[in-house]
Amino acid sequence: MSYIRHTPRASTAVRRLPPGFGVGAHHHDDHQIVYAGRGVLSVTTDAGSWIAPATSALWIPAGTVHEPRAWGETDLHTVGLPATVNPLGLDRPAVLTVGPLLRELILEYTRDPTDASPERRRLLRVLLDRLRHSPQRPIHLPTARDPRLAAVCALLFEDPTDRRTLAALGTAVGASERTLARLFRAELGMTFPQWRTQLRLHRALLLLAEGMPVTAVAHRCGWASASAFIDVFRRTLGHTPGARNPGNSG
Repeated sequence: MSYIRHTPRASTAVRRLPPGFGVGAHHHDDHQIVYAGRGVLSVTTDAGSWIAPATSALWIPAGTVHEPRAWGETDLHTVGLPATVNPLGLDRPAVLTVGPLLRELILEYTRDPTDASPERRRLLRVLLDRLRHSPQRPIHLPTARDPRLAAVCALLFEDPTDRRTLAALGTAVGASERTLARLFRAELGMTFPQWRTQLRLHRALLLLAEGMPVTAVAHRCGWASASAFIDVFRRTLGHTPGARNPGNSG
């Protein structure tokens, strides 16, 4: 993030993005609610990466330097809010559950950004009310700071199928298992197995967006079987990886 662009306002909009489309590091004066009606969107900051499929939306607070990227054909819906309006009370990005009602509210609100009617203002109030009741999804992949921890994370980024224990990985980077376990909790707020599962889920979402079959994704990301992958995916995201239009389910 060597060059940071300042975009004054996070305007409400809907855009169709090609696979791999990305924007360099920038920030907005306003908050953003970003929803991919189709495809998958990731956002990276100095603190880590967040990724949202069609059952989720990204909350990006005002002033947050971030780099978004689309995976697969992506229909991007953005709702900009003044910095004084923070319905979630969050000061860092988050992934929020988008159920059928919230999905339809976002799609309708972004349909015509030029509409300044009282009806549309009421629609926004309902949208924000539903957003307040949206659970957060635990699919944040935090960034390591300590060089020893970063080295372990880099090994797994390169090969998510690497099944070495933390002790074996520690030997490879010159750190003890105890030290690394402490660093995972202190820096990343999770255990080593939890972080590795997050990494695999992130990689799986990107491969699914590119059209890779579920079984192939499971093996490419390090799960012993497709059923094990589907179980973790369902428990984390609330639907199976093979669901065609999860944004309209449940």
